[in-house]
Amino acid sequence: MIKINLLPHREEKRKQKRQDFYTLLALAVVMAVVVIILVAAYNATEILVQNQRNSLIKAQNDRLDEEIKEINTLKEEIESLKARQQAVEDLQGDRNQPVYLLSELVTQTPEGIYLRSIRQDGQRVELKGYAQSNERVSEFLKNLSTNSEWLNKPDLIVINSTGIGTGKTAKKVFDFSINVGIKRPRDQEAAAAANGAAGKPAAPGAPVTATMPASGAAAPAPAPASTPASAQVGKP
Repeated sequence: MIKINLLPHREEKRKQKRQDFYTLLALAVVMAVVVIILVAAYNATEILVQNQRNSLIKAQNDRLDEEIKEINTLKEEIESLKARQQAVEDLQGDRNQPVYLLSELVTQTPEGIYLRSIRQDGQRVELKGYAQSNERVSEFLKNLSTNSEWLNKPDLIVINSTGIGTGKTAKKVFDFSINVGIKRPRDQEAAAAANGAAGKPAAPGAPVTATMPASGAAAPAPAPASTPASAQVGKP
């Protein structure tokens, strides 16, 4: 006897396959969501760790910036202390500058030169006086430039022909003004060290006052009270 299955088995198989497909699809979606969550959690952890590292680096950089500021402040304080120390040393050394200046002027001033005023402004000295001739002024400049241990770089500012005295005692002289530099003791020491020899300051000497050879010459005008240094030096 032939048996015929009248049940819709094909429909049942299709339905079962459809359910399996939806089940696999849902499982795939769940797995994808889980993977995404895991990846997001891993990335968030890495980002958090990197942010912590960045925060640590930023904190260290800020600390280094503060240390650099402190170092710069210390450097400025050190430079300020050095400047003060140098100023004190310069003041100590500059106390003898008038002695060295007058001693050098006595030594280097040739005959026929009369200095009526000396004015110091910093490390430059202005010399004003009378000379018998232009040659005397040239000799004076040469002595200041080459023979002096404490004076250097003389510049002739002005020289004019003028007369002093009246009547029969009138004499024609040359009124000149010279600007010359004066060295500090530490400059002398540096120059001596560079040359490999110890520098020796000029022997101090007392100021000397003299007049021109002509009799009845006009008395020199006193230096202004505001001048840092003033003296009168001359040779017959």
